[in-house]
Amino acid sequence: MKTKFKFPAIPWRGIRLIGMLALFVGAALTYQRWWPPLSHWIDRTMAATRPKAPEDEAEPDALAHNSVESLELSPQARSNLGLTPEFLRPIALTTYRRSISVPAVVAPRPGRTQIHVSTPLTGVITHVHAVTGEAVMPGTLLFEIRLTHEELVTSQTEFLQLLGELEVENREIVRLEEVAQSGAVSGKTLLERRYAKEKLEARLNAQREALKLHGLSDGQVQQIAEERHLLRDLQIVAPSTDEHAHGEELRLSMENVRPVSFGHQPQEESDEPRPLIIEHLDVHKGQAVAAGDQLCTLVDFSRLFIEGQAFEKDSGAISAATTSGWSVTAVFSEEASERTIENLKLAFVENSIDPESRALSFFVDLPNELVRDETNNEKQRFVSWKFRPGQRLQIRVPVEEWVDQIVLPVDAVVKDGADWFVFLQNGDHFDRIAVHVKYRDQTNVVIANDGSIYPGDVAALKSAHRMQMAIKNKSGGAVDPHAGHQH
Repeated sequence: MKTKFKFPAIPWRGIRLIGMLALFVGAALTYQRWWPPLSHWIDRTMAATRPKAPEDEAEPDALAHNSVESLELSPQARSNLGLTPEFLRPIALTTYRRSISVPAVVAPRPGRTQIHVSTPLTGVITHVHAVTGEAVMPGTLLFEIRLTHEELVTSQTEFLQLLGELEVENREIVRLEEVAQSGAVSGKTLLERRYAKEKLEARLNAQREALKLHGLSDGQVQQIAEERHLLRDLQIVAPSTDEHAHGEELRLSMENVRPVSFGHQPQEESDEPRPLIIEHLDVHKGQAVAAGDQLCTLVDFSRLFIEGQAFEKDSGAISAATTSGWSVTAVFSEEASERTIENLKLAFVENSIDPESRALSFFVDLPNELVRDETNNEKQRFVSWKFRPGQRLQIRVPVEEWVDQIVLPVDAVVKDGADWFVFLQNGDHFDRIAVHVKYRDQTNVVIANDGSIYPGDVAALKSAHRMQMAIKNKSGGAVDPHAGHQH
């Protein structure tokens, strides 16, 4: 007979002891999370339930001190201070990235921003459709050229002659094949004609390649072969910056094109290429041009670079930010304020340091946007971009990341002597709370999470300096016009 195993009974007192021990260990491990809020709540509760001393027994200094730690603001006063719901928000823990400021300049993208349009063939300019400063789309007609290159004319003539001789040879071979079936012509004669055809085809292919060397495209050579007309006029159109097929900027005069100024040019749609601006016009009507001469310069400002110039000692931080994939912030200084563009991506960092300035260049992608797009009565389109090459700015590059921090704008804190203060909303009042500032830069302040303020407290995110001046006026003290500012 088998005996069943029974677990030894654990006394109820032992279970309670184990549970209390587990609770104590868990509380000790999470001390930093639950103790500061609990201590803050206990202090507030005790302060609210503490019996008030009679007015005749209260100390005048204590009453004065308590009265100046809070500021009552009417709805009008809040509006005057700019404390809209946007600037009255609960404090939340966030990730802060400590950054360095680097001088920079807006720069063109090599090989993409500027496009030099040149003629591949010698001729005379018969029409100039381009206008300096005008915006054109890829495929827009820019110039018409009458070809005068003698070698090109000779090559085209020989090409058409070979095409004619090849057609004659093909018809002769067909005739001999019919006659050879009856035995009237020997097979040797037919074979010789076929050899002659192959020689003509070889010469024709060589002449076709010679036309390409003169600057003609495959489509142009094919059209000459189909229409049996010499190429007399050449039309040059605006190329595309991203997709560029061989010869797409050269078209025969009989093809349909989109004129710049003398016809209707449709407005840019979301799926169309970006407009190109004619920056420089280098030729005029009637001018003789040789193969390779530059006709005009087009620019595409839809995407630019920001070129930063970092010190040599910051090269490690720049490389670390690139490796980590951190975004950077561009700061443009304007007359009355600063304009920031966040979440910009580092494109690349140069592999060498400038020997004269000892600066390390790095490049940031800068998407651009149109601020003006107008078409005049002559159907000429003019556009303006927000950012232009040569603009000066500052780049903020993150070098260190801090997780779960209380981060406030610089306008949300004010300094008075050795103390820093923030203002928390408490009904119609704003309580001035002393805080410890761990780090401060040009835009943000990192507040220590030491129990002075907590996530969830509603803070005034601006006008802390003006509220501090109001409290000083309320207390009767002299107002320091430089309070909260550092020079």
